[in-house]
Amino acid sequence: MRYDFSSYRTQDLARKLSIARFRPLDVMVTGATGAGKSTTLNALFQRQIAKVGAGVDPETKELDAYKLNDLCRFWDTPGLGDGVARDRAHQQKLIALLNKTYCLDNQHYGFIDLALVIVEGANRDLGTTIHLLRDIIVPHIQRERILVVINQADVAMKGRHWCHDLNRPDARLEEFLQAQALSIQSRVREATGVSIRRPICYSAEYGFGVREVFDFIVDQMPLKRRPCPCA
Repeated sequence: MRYDFSSYRTQDLARKLSIARFRPLDVMVTGATGAGKSTTLNALFQRQIAKVGAGVDPETKELDAYKLNDLCRFWDTPGLGDGVARDRAHQQKLIALLNKTYCLDNQHYGFIDLALVIVEGANRDLGTTIHLLRDIIVPHIQRERILVVINQADVAMKGRHWCHDLNRPDARLEEFLQAQALSIQSRVREATGVSIRRPICYSAEYGFGVREVFDFIVDQMPLKRRPCPCA
């Protein structure tokens, strides 16, 4: 089932933003190259707003902002894993965005409210993702503001056990995905010392679990402004 996320749970978002006293919710979308950041954004917006890369060269080179509505804005970022030189440049952009601030009533606050880290579900090598979390995300934003999600559920078992007529996993793949989420949760804790919430598994290409990803964002959004990163 497709959802219009521009009008989905807007009352919940508005209520939480009223409590937190900021608007909109700014979400940084990040991950390794090929994880499906742009595809995820297109699924959330129900149209192509972010260009999906083909092959090994990512299309996302700069920081692009996409406003879902007056309540929520997503920031598409360059992926890591394209070589040392490119990664160094991309890393600087990510850190600069995480350290960006705004001033209100003579107080400075962090501009980015949540970091949504997308993991490629078909890739067993988490090296780039662990580097991203350990060396870039965790040092620059509070751990409770970090959300990890696992994309490409449809090819997690090399395409097996995916029901194409229903656009969802069968029972065996569902069990595999839940085990994968627990495994990634554990590996992140071992590598970074941070206990993340259990990741959501989804397929942006087929629309499976995208609503749950958005629910994850709304349910876990902070109820106060983010302290200044320089504090």
